[in-house]
Amino acid sequence: MENAALVGLSRQIALRRELDVIANNVANMNTSGFKAEEMVFNEYLMPTARADTFPRPDRRLSFVEDRATWHDFSEGAVQTTGGETDLALAGDGFFVIETPGGERYTRNGAFQINAAGELVTSEGRRVLSTSGPIQFAPTETGLTIGKDGMIATSEGVRGRIRVARFEDMAGLEKDGTSLFRASGTPVEAGPATRVLQGAVEKSNVKPVLEMSRLVEVSRSYSSIASLLDKQDELRRSAIERLADVPA
Repeated sequence: MENAALVGLSRQIALRRELDVIANNVANMNTSGFKAEEMVFNEYLMPTARADTFPRPDRRLSFVEDRATWHDFSEGAVQTTGGETDLALAGDGFFVIETPGGERYTRNGAFQINAAGELVTSEGRRVLSTSGPIQFAPTETGLTIGKDGMIATSEGVRGRIRVARFEDMAGLEKDGTSLFRASGTPVEAGPATRVLQGAVEKSNVKPVLEMSRLVEVSRSYSSIASLLDKQDELRRSAIERLADVPA
């Protein structure tokens, strides 16, 4: 009975973690540049008992192990907004963002210009060009950003949006809702990656799939909880019968 409870508990812990991941995906269905997360589970076989002298050999117990969480970096749908500071990327690559903790990378191009004339994210982090932060004077008008990332205003060319890509996407770790930090060194994105002005990339979460997964995992969690309750009831019944000594 103890083995059944332990196996069930390991599965419940894994399902609870999966519920958290799915709920986070659902909560960010409308977050620009958000990348869905998926779980990776592994089987853990508990070693046999040290004393292998029983008439019937012990069976190895199979537990569920929450091994890792991975990100789906497939592109989300591009939505046209018409905003001159809204940018999307067609192809591989990330916008480079300056933060106190170092450079971060994002596909969320819902940018804006702050009071200091700097191009920033919705959280106020500065967007970087190939030569540093991007800043405009109050008198500048007619902001245009080409597909190659070149920035131009009424004052002329102001630089080029920096777009980085990574050979190994597994080295990217989430740092916030739509920001990533990298363990590896990025390289400059090639001409195949295009910057689209007046548009943003939406989340790549698939709502119908995530909702169906949410229902499925919730049912599995409830089923195991019911099984554990029955095991506990069986244990109590066994103890009561053992204590029931005839008069």
